[in-house]
Amino acid sequence: MYVAVKGGEKAIANAHALLAKAGRGDERQPRIEHAQVAGQLAVLVARVMNEGSLYDPELAARAILQAQGDALEAITLVRSYRTTLPRFGYTEPVDTAALPPQRRVSATFKDIPGGQQLGATFDYTHRLFSDPAEATTGFADNESATAHEDEMPRVADLLGVEALMEPERPADFDDPEPADLTREPTVFPMSRAERLQALARGDEGFLLSLGYSTQRGFGRTHPFAGEIRVGEVEVEFDAPELGFAVPLGRIEVTECQMINQFTGNADTPAQFTRGYGLVFGRAERKAMSMSLVDRTLRADEFGERRVAPAQDEEFVIMHADNVEATGFVEHLKLPHYVDFQAELGLVRRLNKERMAKADAAAGTSSEEVEALA
Repeated sequence: MYVAVKGGEKAIANAHALLAKAGRGDERQPRIEHAQVAGQLAVLVARVMNEGSLYDPELAARAILQAQGDALEAITLVRSYRTTLPRFGYTEPVDTAALPPQRRVSATFKDIPGGQQLGATFDYTHRLFSDPAEATTGFADNESATAHEDEMPRVADLLGVEALMEPERPADFDDPEPADLTREPTVFPMSRAERLQALARGDEGFLLSLGYSTQRGFGRTHPFAGEIRVGEVEVEFDAPELGFAVPLGRIEVTECQMINQFTGNADTPAQFTRGYGLVFGRAERKAMSMSLVDRTLRADEFGERRVAPAQDEEFVIMHADNVEATGFVEHLKLPHYVDFQAELGLVRRLNKERMAKADAAAGTSSEEVEALA
């Protein structure tokens, strides 16, 4: 047993060395620095920060390099590091209504106060490879980029003036302190605040698929992108010893408010309802997917039947965490010799019994064959 363990340790050390060599690539090429990754692969960095539950572009870039571009491995690195950090407290809720957007679009109205602001997006690019030697040398002026914050009201608030949109907070909403999913066990049913925590750090691909399913009839949604904003918000920390909130800095976020139909019921008039998504960095696809799934998971609030996977809170939340999912899938690569030998023995025994019955049946009457069957 000692020899096997010793040999295993040596093999693992060699595997680590080979991994480092494969990750370095051609040594004639300059090594990629994490500052380059953070600056030029911002969308990938945003995904790692979101699903790693830690806003730190530099650390996320380091994780991407160490993981050789494997997003899930980088997310696991960030999540693991996060567990070692001390907790000083909670920041104040960020004021996204005052977010000065770098990008702001709405699919509900052509003309909105403050105007549409296209910003940096792939939405209008041709899916053709570009010449890497070409560089952008100019920037188009954008009038809405200089608009004052009070000139950009939320689209959902415009509908709320006519009572066509559900209130952002119900009249009886007491704003309880939400549970912290990183410190407390998951208990179902969850509050919406807890679900949003889980969705914000959920796997983008999984949420995208669920969001897509809701539009294909598996979730009773008929969504409109009410508003998508990308920009920086200020984060404040309420220090008890000071008695007031202290600005910590600004972070880039993407916010999506999805507008959905609701025909009403005996207690509630027909109105539009909300799906919400808020994530780190430039991550519109994630924010939109999150808002679609958020609205679908609110089925009970509106008396809707839950008939689709995306409406099943436990199914969605328990399978959205890609760190847990990756660990459970990849653990299959670990030795399962004893388990497999046990099942192999079982299959052999069952086949042996089946063959014995067949042999016995071959020399008996039809009545005896039926009895054996």
